[in-house]
Amino acid sequence: MADMTKKSFDKPDDLMKPADKVQMATVMFGDTKVQRFTGQPGWQWSKDLKAVFNTDSCPIDHLLYVVSGELHVKMDDSQELDFKEGDIAHIPPGHDGWGTNDEPTVWLEIPH
Repeated sequence: MADMTKKSFDKPDDLMKPADKVQMATVMFGDTKVQRFTGQPGWQWSKDLKAVFNTDSCPIDHLLYVVSGELHVKMDDSQELDFKEGDIAHIPPGHDGWGTNDEPTVWLEIPH
């Protein structure tokens, strides 16, 4: 029988700050990665992360749960959708995203 495991984003396995307003904490459970993204007020993918990825829009396929704050996403085909605390979202590659209020936007993501 396997042992239970407990981890915390307070002591992540990896902590990255790819941009001034964006932080990503990662905890690992074997081969399974769980990430917590935090975007400070005013963050926007095209302003803060575009240069990191060197692409015109976000190339990542997201499956996420919004913990707090609000998120607006605009797809390259102009489709737009708002997400708020408690929403679960699938966002395919080819989008821009940004926080829409005065508090940090926090979401959990399990890369797939």
